[in-house]
Amino acid sequence: MADKIQRALLSVSDKTGIVELAKALATHKIHILSTGGTAKVLKEAGIAITEVSAHTSFPEIMGGRVKTLHPSIHGGILADRNNKKHLSSMEIHEIPPIDMVVVNLYPFQKTVLGRGNVETCIENIDIGGPAMIRSGAKNYAFITVLTNFDQYDAVIQEMQEHGGETTLATRQNLALQAFSHTAKYDADVSNWLSKVRGNEHVETLFNIGQRKEVLRYGENPHQKSALYATDSTKICVANAIQLQGKPLSYNNLNDSDVAFEMVCEYNKPSCAIIKHANPCGIASGTNSTDAFQKALSCDSQSAFGGILAFNTEFDAETANMIKDLFAEVIIAPSFTEDAKKILLAKTNLRVLETGGVHCTENNSVIKNINGAILVQDTDISNLSKNTCTIVTKVQPTDAQWEDLFFAFRAVKHVKSNAIVLARDNKTVGIGAGQMSRVDSAKIACEKADAFLGTKNAVVASDAFFPFPDALQLCINAGIKAVIQPGGSKNDDKIIALADEIGIPMVFTHTRHFKH
Repeated sequence: MADKIQRALLSVSDKTGIVELAKALATHKIHILSTGGTAKVLKEAGIAITEVSAHTSFPEIMGGRVKTLHPSIHGGILADRNNKKHLSSMEIHEIPPIDMVVVNLYPFQKTVLGRGNVETCIENIDIGGPAMIRSGAKNYAFITVLTNFDQYDAVIQEMQEHGGETTLATRQNLALQAFSHTAKYDADVSNWLSKVRGNEHVETLFNIGQRKEVLRYGENPHQKSALYATDSTKICVANAIQLQGKPLSYNNLNDSDVAFEMVCEYNKPSCAIIKHANPCGIASGTNSTDAFQKALSCDSQSAFGGILAFNTEFDAETANMIKDLFAEVIIAPSFTEDAKKILLAKTNLRVLETGGVHCTENNSVIKNINGAILVQDTDISNLSKNTCTIVTKVQPTDAQWEDLFFAFRAVKHVKSNAIVLARDNKTVGIGAGQMSRVDSAKIACEKADAFLGTKNAVVASDAFFPFPDALQLCINAGIKAVIQPGGSKNDDKIIALADEIGIPMVFTHTRHFKH
């Protein structure tokens, strides 16, 4: 234990809970220092405070830019109470100790997100606040530093239990949170300034995320794992509400994210069934039930133990249809009340409600490799007839255009090398993750033969066909149209093969490798 808290400095932008905290401190007869708006709120609540300017005998200057940057503040916070020289300096310079620092910072990120201009954003870069937080956190052996209102109740409770004192373990944990808080704040400022300067990539990659949950294990039981939130406002799996089921595992989260990304590609009601980050089937239909039936028909065997994602409301009819299907997770923007009741019978099934579908944004994709981090833009493509080129003599029909676009949106989410066969807004064969495109084509055709057949199907390839062999396999299986990026040295041979058979081929000029 440190000594009983005698003096606390309260200076917060977010006033949530500050009056209740101050009242709790007053019950322990703690002297409260405060500034600006915080002081005004506390006075109005009838709480006795001392203005920081009275404490320092120096007024706030430069429009409030300078108010707590003073030896009477930082000396009182930073002094090592076990160091005689420090104590002597405090006595000589008449610096009273400050035992608690309660500070949250100017809302810089909120200002940026609110499209504030450069001058407004700069004015919302806090200087004194981070300095006090870091001073208190450095001296956690004696100082209790609070940076978020959700910390208040626990500290109030602990002080009640220990006669106005806090434990070293608590102060150390609060210090850790404090340094994380200021690190993220500085990272936000750095990243913003990098964008202001027009940099395509930030100079230093800070603060990948805030730990949200420690998971049971990673991909395998011997690997430790945790979930870190990077954007608490985004509609995504990581921010979804779990309505029921066991805790989500690393693999559940990874596969669920892949599945939800897939269905968000489509405007029609769609379903994706995922195993090991690859689709067993993807389909669009008139509603969630129709989409699910189509997706399941693509490969009902592999769907066992899969992840089911929907981009539209999940209803009771669909819930009844999956009664006999073993699934790990179901993700949808919303669930009807009847559907929720039906799903309750599957007690281990995780049910995630996202609250909506998300628009794909040009965010950064981060991948860790040994000794480094790879960063790239999100794979976004604006697929339309205007961005494509018909390279064959025969042109696609309207129905083929629809299937070609459906297939190419699907192949974007299949591990490379990737081949997707599709017909009537559903996949009929998927070949994923093979070292040879020929092998991917073989698998896709074999899957189609086992379930839905290839008659009148189209084929999509995530990258160009380097040789005619993979396309020849698909043609032999019966496909009737082709969509691919193009760009191979053998494009002329590939086009000639399509012309020889009399089928249309479309080049998208956009590759979709996914590793």
